[in-house]
Amino acid sequence: MQNRMMITGAGSGLGREIALRWAREGWQLALADISDAGLNETLRLVRAAGGDGFVLRCDVRDYSQLTALAQACEERFGGVDVIVNNAGVASGGFFDELTLEDWDSQISINLMGVVKGCKAFLPLLERSKGRIVNIASMAALMQGPAMSNYNVAKAGVVALSESLLVELAALGVGVHVVCPSFFQTNLLDSYHGPSAAMKGQIGKLLESSPITASDIADYIYQEVARGSFMILPHEQARMAWQAKQKNPQTIYDEMARVAEKMRSKRGVEA
Repeated sequence: MQNRMMITGAGSGLGREIALRWAREGWQLALADISDAGLNETLRLVRAAGGDGFVLRCDVRDYSQLTALAQACEERFGGVDVIVNNAGVASGGFFDELTLEDWDSQISINLMGVVKGCKAFLPLLERSKGRIVNIASMAALMQGPAMSNYNVAKAGVVALSESLLVELAALGVGVHVVCPSFFQTNLLDSYHGPSAAMKGQIGKLLESSPITASDIADYIYQEVARGSFMILPHEQARMAWQAKQKNPQTIYDEMARVAEKMRSKRGVEA
């Protein structure tokens, strides 16, 4: 395998840290995002870390922009070996508060953006016998309250990844799905939701996390090298997922208590 990677959402947060982790191994990186300033800063850091590459503005909702990115990888690198579908936006709010526009935003970016990324790059990956790394979330597995549209979009990424794992094996294309829990990042910069209180609660969880985006990028690097399909960077999240698999009702009951507590707290704040 050569050392050529494409990353969406590479202008900040986890996408940037993934770029830097692979850059330290000397990889060539195609960096995509909707933030030109963020992309240029990531490329500067990538070069300082020992990698190189190029940037291209790309909105993952637009399939033609993703196919143009694949073409750029073909022209600049002669192909691609790993793609990381990382671009995403945060959301929060109880189901009765979420609008259909909130749902459309989540599905179009967090799920269909990944579908389109896989579709646009599959011909190159078939040729290189490469790998797909899809960034989902523990929300896909645990379905916390007051984030149903985010949960559904990320669960779709897991289901897509499972589907591709079995379908693409015969083509020699590997698949990985990453389900991080809360970590220190700028995810709330892209927050879409009806509730400012919810944004504040998510912010506290992000800030209190003991794990950083850099830590997660390093864990992903190690697990991809091992060939792991389901990559769960947080130890507590791994334990919670095991508990849910053994006794899902216990988790549902706990989530219901959390939801009730959140609603009652909201009533006090109101």
